[in-house]
Amino acid sequence: MGIVIMVGQVLLGLSLLIILHELGHFLAARAFGIKVEKFYLFFDAWGVKLFKFNYKGCEYGVGWLPLGGYVKIAGMIDESMDTEQMQGEPQPWEFRSKPAWQRLIVMLGGIIVNIIVGIVIFWMLTFKYGSTDFNNTQLYGIKPGIIGEKVGLKEGDKILAVNGKKANLFFQDILTSDVLMGEAVLTVERGGNQMEITLPKDILNDVSEHKKNELVKPIFKMTPITMVEEGSRADKMGLQVGDSIVSLNGVQLEKLDQFKAEMAANKNKEIKLDVMRQGKSISLTAAADTSSALGFLNLPVVQHQYGFMESLPIGASKAFSVITDNIKGFGKIFKGEVRADKALSGPVGIATMFGTEVDWLRFWSLVGMLSMALAFMNILPIPALDGGHVIFLIVEMIQGKPLSDKFLEKAQIVGFFIIVALMIFVFGNDIFKLTK
Repeated sequence: MGIVIMVGQVLLGLSLLIILHELGHFLAARAFGIKVEKFYLFFDAWGVKLFKFNYKGCEYGVGWLPLGGYVKIAGMIDESMDTEQMQGEPQPWEFRSKPAWQRLIVMLGGIIVNIIVGIVIFWMLTFKYGSTDFNNTQLYGIKPGIIGEKVGLKEGDKILAVNGKKANLFFQDILTSDVLMGEAVLTVERGGNQMEITLPKDILNDVSEHKKNELVKPIFKMTPITMVEEGSRADKMGLQVGDSIVSLNGVQLEKLDQFKAEMAANKNKEIKLDVMRQGKSISLTAAADTSSALGFLNLPVVQHQYGFMESLPIGASKAFSVITDNIKGFGKIFKGEVRADKALSGPVGIATMFGTEVDWLRFWSLVGMLSMALAFMNILPIPALDGGHVIFLIVEMIQGKPLSDKFLEKAQIVGFFIIVALMIFVFGNDIFKLTK
């Protein structure tokens, strides 16, 4: 069932984005009086269609090949490679008959819609959920993961700054995109002394393999309890919000990791907690249980809520950070600092990010991220993508005449093979990662 939910989520998310992207082209074309002959979700390769209907001269449908979608615009050399239509005299409702600036807007229509959708999604998520982070003032420094140890970090280090910018309040100030991309120098306090650690340029290889939480993890203080699960062992033993746990079975506790270790060591044993409540020391007892958890939360979480318009610039910043991170990532691939097989993921990799359970916050966060990523991918100057058409139209506007149909046809074929090769690579890479 989990696999069905995962596949269902990725199909729903990508289908929404594909339809909205193609709708951008569709609406722009219709606005300039250009005829749109087809509007398809997925490709109807070799004429195989799962569903179709005609409305006002346009065929709408769903193809069988889930590698994107398309709108077939009359008088345009596109992925349909309908060269017969191009041999006739240009008609006033055709793409080729319109001024270059109108054709440019049509080609940018899908990208513009994806950017708007991405901004709106992150805007609404920021407004509804705000932001949650860990308060660094309530931490005993950091605990390095596999990657952190590799770059020279040690348990108990306090990261004071990233590229000279103070990171002493929230944990998100540490795990910035510059850090994850290997474009950062960390100012670290260790044993009362300060030192600098320069992250390697190829750290993204390790981040892609091990995930970012293997760089650094927070070491939490034992802070007052913020939530007690109803009906849990904590609830039954009388723990309350605001209580501070001092010791467990006589062992003094300062760090949350210590508490977890002691709970694991005392599994199947009676649990006695010494607790400070409103300045008074009390003792609470829980019966022996096979569980190593009690059912409470005491993380030093800081919750921020934002107003409707206040959320807009924050959401827009999150949206555009997806594009800047993609630009940085591709730059590192071309420089040879990051391996393409580590940095790139395809539909299978995307599906695993959605997970096997429905989490609407994660779902819409991923859809927003993918919308911005789709905008970025489509603006790349590759023939057959929107970016390729945009480059050709800009060249036409500069030289004052269009490029030849033969050149555009050949460019489209080259672009098609580039995209197919890229899809084969990312699919194969995804499958290889799953089988490792």
